[in-house]
Amino acid sequence: MAIINLKINGKDYPVDVDPQMPLLWAIRDFVGLKGTKYGCGIAQCGACTVHLNGQPVRSCSLPVVAVANKNITTIEGLSEDNSHPVQKAWIEEQVPQCGYCQSGQIMAAAALLSKNASPTEADIDAAMQGHICRCGTYPRIKRAIQKASETKPSKE
Repeated sequence: MAIINLKINGKDYPVDVDPQMPLLWAIRDFVGLKGTKYGCGIAQCGACTVHLNGQPVRSCSLPVVAVANKNITTIEGLSEDNSHPVQKAWIEEQVPQCGYCQSGQIMAAAALLSKNASPTEADIDAAMQGHICRCGTYPRIKRAIQKASETKPSKE
């Protein structure tokens, strides 16, 4: 065990964990933020996506020791009131069905728009590749990203 400082959503969280513990479990079980989901555990589905220094990463396979003192943003950190353009577009387009994959989908979309304010369909497809939605809401996801691209993200 070791004390590792995690900087999540602008706050410091010193956690006493095994340095090889996946970031996902530290976020959920030690920090108490439950928005980031466990999907597959092998970084293939995207449900666990968070931002690390502004880049989307799969938190289920990333050891906490690798992210100590780096800026981590979870779904809770995009906005306190669902006012981030991606979150607003998700609601307007009624994207989720079961909703399980949606925090990872939203985090990937927000990262895309922070780098590319006017993505093409091909850009969206490339950024969202590997994010699995078992309910098949892909057309609504794409529409929501296109809608969100019409406004500037307030954060990240």
